[in-house]
Amino acid sequence: MRIVFMGTPDIACSILNACYRSRNEIVGVVSQPDAQVGRGKKIRFSPVKEFALEKGLHLMQPEKVKNNTEFFEELKALNPDILVVCAYGRILPKEILELPKYGAVNVHASLLPKLRGASPIQSAILLGEEKTGITIMQMAEGLDSGDMILKEEIEIGRMNHEELYNALTEIGERLIQEALLLIDMGKATFEKQNEAEATYVTTISKADGKIDFTKEPVQIERQIRAFDPWPGAYASLNDVVFKFWKADISERTGRTGEILEANANGITVACGNGSIVVKELQVPGKKRVAVKDFLLGNKVNVGDLFV
Repeated sequence: MRIVFMGTPDIACSILNACYRSRNEIVGVVSQPDAQVGRGKKIRFSPVKEFALEKGLHLMQPEKVKNNTEFFEELKALNPDILVVCAYGRILPKEILELPKYGAVNVHASLLPKLRGASPIQSAILLGEEKTGITIMQMAEGLDSGDMILKEEIEIGRMNHEELYNALTEIGERLIQEALLLIDMGKATFEKQNEAEATYVTTISKADGKIDFTKEPVQIERQIRAFDPWPGAYASLNDVVFKFWKADISERTGRTGEILEANANGITVACGNGSIVVKELQVPGKKRVAVKDFLLGNKVNVGDLFV
């Protein structure tokens, strides 16, 4: 089939690569406009754009997709059989979804209809879901609301975001190739989502990493795993921002944010109805290290408060 791929970040690049390796033809790639980052406002290409340039694929970066006649005509001229979408970052209008022969399919990193929206991987950890997965779905006008084609689940366990992301990416690469083959052969089946079970998640920001020590220790431990490596779960001690990367849960109690113990076993910090035992951390300008190594050259005092 003739595929136009639409996506922007790393996970989308992996799915694009899977499509590229399949027996299908990538006739066009659509990614978000280049971003300006840092104080110097340097231009940064998306991973999907980088891949398209490397492979010599036809690249489009429209500022908008809705009511964009020029972009629509460019898509139409490519004569795609199907659109494959993964984390593109824009809602696609009906005219684009219905342009190809087989419409558009989306690779979504949750077990739909749960966790529709922009941050399904982080949110699965934050919310304490035992399982998550990948869903391949036929796109409709609503947010992640189309009929499901394939679905595969995975146990989350104690995985952090990076570990879960990598595991889901591998599943997504395999499932999109399988889905494209089924669609091409006319053997795909479509299952409607149960709207009564739908949940929604929003975009994660740096501010979401701020730890609230009034929360239960299990919630903070999930936050630490969900935001590893970005944006990082953080708190301040004596005006120094600490990022926490690994932690266990303890039943010890104390004042909110109080350091109850600091030794090679970890830094125990009181929170709501218990405490967390920080095992790995990072301070500005330094690498992330195990607490036992941090304490060799740094001192934290029992009784001090994280805020």
